[in-house]
Amino acid sequence: MRIALLTEGTLTTAQRDGGGWCGRLVDGLPEHEFRLYRLVPADRPAPPTGVRGLHGVHELPMWGRRPAGRGPTALRRRAYVRAYEDLVRALVGPDGRDGFGPALYRLAELGREDDALPAFLSSGHAHRALERIWRMPGADTAGGQPLVCDVLVAADLLEQCLRPLSAPWYGTGTAGLGGADLCHVVGGGPAALPALVARELHGVPFVVTEHGLHLREQYRGYRSAPYRWPVRALLLSFFRQLTEETYRQAAVLTPGSAYDRQWQQRVGGDAARTRIVPEGTPATGRPAAGKEPAAPTLVWAGALEPGRDPELMLHAFAHVRAELPEARLRMYGQEGAPGYLAHCEAIAERLGIAGAVDFAGLPESPAAAWESGSAVVFSALARRSPGLLADAMLSGRAVVATEVGVAREVLGPAGLLVPPRSPRALAGACLALLTDHERRSRLGLAGRLRAQERFAVEPVVGAFREVYLDLVSRYPAFPARPGAQARPFARPAEYWVAGSASTAAGSAGEPSAAGGETGPAAGAEGAGRAEAAGAPGRVVTAGAAVRTVTAGSVAAEVRKRAGVTLVKAGPALAEAL
Repeated sequence: MRIALLTEGTLTTAQRDGGGWCGRLVDGLPEHEFRLYRLVPADRPAPPTGVRGLHGVHELPMWGRRPAGRGPTALRRRAYVRAYEDLVRALVGPDGRDGFGPALYRLAELGREDDALPAFLSSGHAHRALERIWRMPGADTAGGQPLVCDVLVAADLLEQCLRPLSAPWYGTGTAGLGGADLCHVVGGGPAALPALVARELHGVPFVVTEHGLHLREQYRGYRSAPYRWPVRALLLSFFRQLTEETYRQAAVLTPGSAYDRQWQQRVGGDAARTRIVPEGTPATGRPAAGKEPAAPTLVWAGALEPGRDPELMLHAFAHVRAELPEARLRMYGQEGAPGYLAHCEAIAERLGIAGAVDFAGLPESPAAAWESGSAVVFSALARRSPGLLADAMLSGRAVVATEVGVAREVLGPAGLLVPPRSPRALAGACLALLTDHERRSRLGLAGRLRAQERFAVEPVVGAFREVYLDLVSRYPAFPARPGAQARPFARPAEYWVAGSASTAAGSAGEPSAAGGETGPAAGAEGAGRAEAAGAPGRVVTAGAAVRTVTAGSVAAEVRKRAGVTLVKAGPALAEAL
């Protein structure tokens, strides 16, 4: 089948490391034809995808200067303004949220007709419409009253977010999304807009895979965005409603963890259309770490920033050091906040453990970091991705982690979990491992086997093979016409079974073209010829002889004849069964 991969950015999680996740998916499913559609920055050249085996790469510049183009005519401008007002009303109005999807599709339809959508969204007409709706009585202004500068900034950001609506990807040819059997959105966000439009225009179903939810990252990122609060509130409303519409229209959601699934369901994801598929990593084939160091050593990995809570690790290690004076701590990671490394060094000095703590910076590789210790410790206040935990488990070292985010479902019984912000609990877990070699080895081996089972690449590829086949089996074989309602199971499965033994020249009750009764092999060959001819309502029974019967005698023939019955679906099928 033809599959369109849709993703955003130049170096997303799905594209790193020689193709990354997308590359592993394409390599694992060579029987399918993949095309990559990606949104790239407009102000710098995009790097190579790194994905081998693609049948085409299509790019749309975003997050930069608007592409050249003329605006709509005066008559069509009114339709643009109405659709844009409906979109903004859905973002700021308390009762207009149901209009977000229709307004989005109406803008896409207008832009496809005259290619004037980017120019309109950058025009003064769009700015005035945004200001008028944003400042109307009853609008949500919890972030503050918008100023003129807020209107200009928000209009520019909305234009960039809506740029995929005017992408030249919506034809039904080989390179168009309308010619694909399904779309696969990797990452969510604006990358889902082409999939939404293709579904609206051509009935193409789509799958959404998120390894780190786009909406959650927007909430985190906009806390420090260089915009005033009214602009942040408007843009976050846009991303939330886009996510809700994406989850509502997606045929299947494939989050990477149960933790992400809970987030998706809070934003409208349907549990019946959700299937957890771990991200997978090729590191499952990596050999286990070698011999432990002579001195009992704890390894901590992560960025030196408040969210990773290295202070908790330092205070816990002070307790460990009091019970086990020969213990050492190696902390890997670069400074994530200005001055935070000096802050951690000052804490270690104040606690009297500076001589036993090594701030080692970035390691040569994660595997080298795990091998330098006896056990691995994670003290983060939040853990959204299982990647680092799984990599540490694959080393064969025992793992201790704070019970946040995905830690419980990743570690399970193969590691130790402690409450966050509890130095004594973390110190107790570390001491339990450092003073018991047998338990440490047993947990390390169990963690490695668990990670190999859950994060191997082959089961992930196999899961998406099943998702694709199941999905296309529930949709029409060909896209619906624009405006026509999709009809799943328009042709029953029995339609594709070899059916008629006679040619189109034959009529009901006539002998087959092969000349009366023939052997089973000849009957099967005749069935293939008749199927190509398209003779309707014909039934063949294969036993001692093969002959053609009328649709009215189907039930009697099925009762009388022994052997294999090949049926071409017709009105009498229900009666015959």
